[in-house]
Amino acid sequence: MTSLSVETLAADTVDPITSAGHAQLGIAVLVGIAVIVLLITKFKLHAFLSLTFGSLALGAVAGAPLDKVIASFTTGLGKTVAGVGVLIALGAILGKLLADSGGADEIVDTILAKANNRTMPWAMALIAGIIGLPLFFEVGMVLMIPVVLLVAKRGNYSLMRIGIPALAGLSVMHGLVPPHPGPLAAIDSVKANLGVTLALGVLVALPTVVIAGPLFSRIAARWVDVTPPDRLIPARPSEELERRPGFGVTVATVLLPVVLMLGKALVDIVVDDPADGVQRVADVVGSPLIALLAAVIVGMFTLGRAAGFTKDRLASTVETSLAPIAGILLIVAAGGGFKETLIDIGVGDMIMDFSKDWNVSALLLGWLIAVGIRLATGSATVATISAAGLMAPLAADMSTTHTALLVLAIGAGSLFFSHVNDAGFWLVKEYFGMSVGQTVRTWSVMETIISVVSLGFVLLLSLVI
Repeated sequence: MTSLSVETLAADTVDPITSAGHAQLGIAVLVGIAVIVLLITKFKLHAFLSLTFGSLALGAVAGAPLDKVIASFTTGLGKTVAGVGVLIALGAILGKLLADSGGADEIVDTILAKANNRTMPWAMALIAGIIGLPLFFEVGMVLMIPVVLLVAKRGNYSLMRIGIPALAGLSVMHGLVPPHPGPLAAIDSVKANLGVTLALGVLVALPTVVIAGPLFSRIAARWVDVTPPDRLIPARPSEELERRPGFGVTVATVLLPVVLMLGKALVDIVVDDPADGVQRVADVVGSPLIALLAAVIVGMFTLGRAAGFTKDRLASTVETSLAPIAGILLIVAAGGGFKETLIDIGVGDMIMDFSKDWNVSALLLGWLIAVGIRLATGSATVATISAAGLMAPLAADMSTTHTALLVLAIGAGSLFFSHVNDAGFWLVKEYFGMSVGQTVRTWSVMETIISVVSLGFVLLLSLVI
């Protein structure tokens, strides 16, 4: 298992922009994070602005020149947008095509048609997992909630027995599997291999969804028994369409970028020769940008055209898909700026110096940091970005697989115990018609199970790879 007994920084470590001692740097980090937490939780300031102010406070307390702090923040912001901004945008376009074309509804209806009373919770987890690959959590929720409520009502199922597996599938994908913003930003921060992280993320996600979804739903159904609220059953996107894409072609389109990126990772392992023609082709075709771009282009035909979309309707779908992610992009970008400021003021050196005498798993430390920030801010994305920034120096000497596992450990921590400062908490509460206490006993406990179980699988994998 990778531990924090690392002796030296990577060769390309930047010179700190301040000569502050470790005590002052430690205080600066705490102040910076405290400012972010306070602004988000107490003053309800947008996370983008909170991260910006937190970065400035971090640099100021560390005694760094303000112009250097601004330069570090803007450099990190630009690097992050360049690294993951386009990928987030492409993922949003693909998700919008999937939703508006009725492709998501086709996946749902096809799988539900083959499910019975015993297999229905497993079917809901499977649907959520497939839909959750390209869709942001909130979008997946909006798509899945009508299905959950309708299935529970028409089939006379317990709402928790149906809803928890769906929520688990969406949440696990959101926290662990790229191209979601959190995992992408963490991959960029610690310089992890996206294909390897994706493969290990799916490997960890599958058993985690089973435990936190269908299995835990049995217990949740005993704890909480609520009736699906009729007033909250929204119309499904495909109800206004005359036709929609088929099941097979929809699933193939959703999985296309996954297959291309996993293919690249496999070629890298088998061939391992940068001059080889096969590897050069795989490096291009399997790069995240090309893989997602290919899926978007293919989706315009297999999803959009199949649903009868005109050129104008396709253009409108693409345009409307980008507006909702502006806030997410800015949060991720500001998180990159915060990370760069942490590194440039010398926090990396401080962590490495302290780590020489420690014998604590780096994976566990990354998880704990993410848990702390998640509990304080309520944002999984902010927790992932901040924790990845703090852990980036420790990833320099890690192997490819352990760097990927570090991303997953941080992602797992970012999902820990969603409560009243998390927008997702209130979304679940209102859609399912639960009280705050009922939401804690179901949704919050489920999120904690996901976090702890996925960390357990990450630590197990670290022992064998």
